[in-house]
Parts: sequence; structure tokens; C-alpha cells
Amino acid sequence: MATDLRMTQSLDEFEVAFEQEALAERRRRHQLRQRAADRSRARRMQATEKHGNVGFGVLLVALTATVVVVTIVMFETLAWLMA
Repeated sequence: MATDLRMTQSLDEFEVAFEQEALAERRRRHQLRQRAADRSRARRMQATEKHGNVGFGVLLVALTATVVVVTIVMFETLAWLMA
């Protein structure tokens, strides 16, 4: 009878320990998934920001080139009309 009681108690302790370990493992997996998602979001934001900066630079160069070309053509046309 005493052996059965000790075995039952030991089994109960084992089950409680197993449940606690399983819960800790689920929490750890959830935290790892969350960290991976956070890193992915940060990388995506960084790539978007870099792409935006490059796009702005291209736009600035295109506008500057347009101003230069229009100015040159305008003065060339004015010189041609005055001649």
C-alpha cells in the first residue's frame, strides 16, 4: 500500500513537471517566433527606407536634368528666333 502511494505520488510529480516543462517550451517557441517576426519586420522597414532614399535620389536627378535640358533648349530656341 505504501509503495502504491509513493508510486502514485511520484507519477503525479512527474506529470506536473512534464506539464510545466511543456508550458515553458510553448512559451519559448512563441517568444522565438515573435522575435523572428520582429526581425523580419525590421529588415523589411529598413529595405523600404533604403529603396525610398534611392527613389528620391533618382527623382532629384531626373528633375535637375529636366531643368537643365529645358533651359538649354529654351535659350537655343530664343537665339534661333533672334537670328
